[in-house]
Amino acid sequence: MRAPTGEQYDLEFGDLTATVTQVAAGLRTLRYGGADILEPFPEDSTPPSADGIVLMPWPNRVKDGVWELDGVPQRLALTEPSLGNASHGLLRYRPYTLVERSDSAVTQAATIYPEPGYPFILDTTVTHELDTEGLTVTHTVTNRGERSAPVAIGAHPYLRIGDVPATQLTLTVHARTRFETDDRLNVTGEAPVAGTKYDLSEGGIVADLDLNDGFGDLGSPEHVLAAADGRTVTLWGDASFAYVQVFTHRAFATKEAGEVALAVEPMTAPANALNTGQGLRWVEPGETWTAQWGIRPRGFASDSYLASWG
Repeated sequence: MRAPTGEQYDLEFGDLTATVTQVAAGLRTLRYGGADILEPFPEDSTPPSADGIVLMPWPNRVKDGVWELDGVPQRLALTEPSLGNASHGLLRYRPYTLVERSDSAVTQAATIYPEPGYPFILDTTVTHELDTEGLTVTHTVTNRGERSAPVAIGAHPYLRIGDVPATQLTLTVHARTRFETDDRLNVTGEAPVAGTKYDLSEGGIVADLDLNDGFGDLGSPEHVLAAADGRTVTLWGDASFAYVQVFTHRAFATKEAGEVALAVEPMTAPANALNTGQGLRWVEPGETWTAQWGIRPRGFASDSYLASWG
């Protein structure tokens, strides 16, 4: 049987292993010393709740699927019909083309062609590489059109630490603001988190969190999930990834009732950026924009391997 996510690219670097998919250039597995550090899903399944996929050319939601370009309304397909929004870009269900691969890395490419609501041509690549730090993901976006194109990049990993229930883990996010939303999860404003339950700068127990929220004004580009035994999984981003979405998913397809899957989603712009312009990158004709994020495990039994390379 052919996998619903297309070709499967198995990567290995010492005790780090990963499976990257052709469809959505997604991460189906990421393990360190046999312990899952991302939520896996079966090869015969589509990614549950966007698990591991790339979000291009916008992450999260565009309210009503409508935005304006030079005063002209642009209408995107409503890919989140239950809430009436356009969600997670245009490459979620599209196959990428293999560019290059090695034992520890794979580069894939996909082109975004003009379509209703997004009249631009972009060549994109995604490189997943296992290295001495863990996983590094590099995105490039090249504008092949004749006018500037608005672009934002995101990814949708669900972090975990082996078999430790997510509810027993601590999440630290060094953000100073949170994006407030309405009942359709559309952004209505941005507010300081200081003194509120959304301040995760000192860490919050996942069991106590109920989030599907974007955060900004990051004091640090690192977001850390920690277990009581000292193991940590850190999601980091370069300066482009100035926003993060945190989602405590309590109905994740591969989880038992009452369990939590924790999405920590690096983003270069918050939700609805095509309307607000916040964090949006206008890529000029012929220009290539490069951005990086990654995942770094520490404190695992196999750490001695990575330490030997440091």
